[in-house]
Amino acid sequence: MMIFSASWPCASTPEADLSPHTFMRVGGRVEWFLEPTTPEELRSAVSVCRERGITPRILGGGANLIIADGILPGVVIGTGRMNRLFRIGSDVDGEGSSDEEQDPSAWSAEPSGRVAPADPALDPRLVGWAGTTLPSLVRAARDLGYGGIEGVVGIPGHLGGGVAMNAGGRWGELWDHIELVRVIDEEGEFLDLTPEQVQPGYRNGNLGTKVVAAAILRFEPTPKALIEESMRETLRQKNAVQPVSERSAGCVFKNPDAEVSGGRGAGRLVDDCGLKGRSIGDAMVSPLHGNFVVNRGAARATDVLALIEEVRAEVAQQTGIELELEVKRWLG
Repeated sequence: MMIFSASWPCASTPEADLSPHTFMRVGGRVEWFLEPTTPEELRSAVSVCRERGITPRILGGGANLIIADGILPGVVIGTGRMNRLFRIGSDVDGEGSSDEEQDPSAWSAEPSGRVAPADPALDPRLVGWAGTTLPSLVRAARDLGYGGIEGVVGIPGHLGGGVAMNAGGRWGELWDHIELVRVIDEEGEFLDLTPEQVQPGYRNGNLGTKVVAAAILRFEPTPKALIEESMRETLRQKNAVQPVSERSAGCVFKNPDAEVSGGRGAGRLVDDCGLKGRSIGDAMVSPLHGNFVVNRGAARATDVLALIEEVRAEVAQQTGIELELEVKRWLG
């Protein structure tokens, strides 16, 4: 049962089961699970952990994460209760990045219900807190006639995690639409950063130990019909080649350098090595796409992790290419 502990600045649960908080539904428990509801509560939770000598782990939608079985020591901070998305007024200056140049209400104002209907007088920007789900972001952008981010459709993660890892695909990368990100720095203070300051890379938000609290995203005004058509086409393509309806942790490996792999992506390399369909327990390399490991029902994290290492070793043996992990692992 969720309890509020006076020793933590937000809702807290001892020995919490983390598997329901991951999209793959595998993993063990953690000593303390904290659930802030605002960026300020998130900042306070991070600061209290650091004051106690604890480096907290941040858990968003759990879409690109495998948590080991057993008890995870320390604290995990979940952002699921920070699912807030709203528009900002035209007085927010997108050209600057300092606190003086930004309207603080853009980061902390509590939205009232759903995102309001589109208003041509307002520029196409949205503020999302770290727990904003990517599906809700895509739907809100569609409803408002804000285009450019349709490629995110079908990705089940949270905005904070997507920013931290620079989620992307053939459509581009999430940071292509980030105007400003508010993070909690190493001193426990809010810091606003532009893409130019961060210099994100391939599947790497380049934020180090900073914790994403919120972000401002910019879009292109686009007819809703065109956005919906793009979303349908994106989903059609994904459903044809990815196990979208199954429990997975997304792409397991980063695509290697094209010059090294002869232009073959990680999934193609796994396929060429004859590894599609290989399984350990209920963990299986998807027959649809070699870069996905799916949970067929009762997989343990131990099975998933062992299968990933087996696949990586086999690809290295057959091709000489060492695949780098894209999926995150919490091993203890």
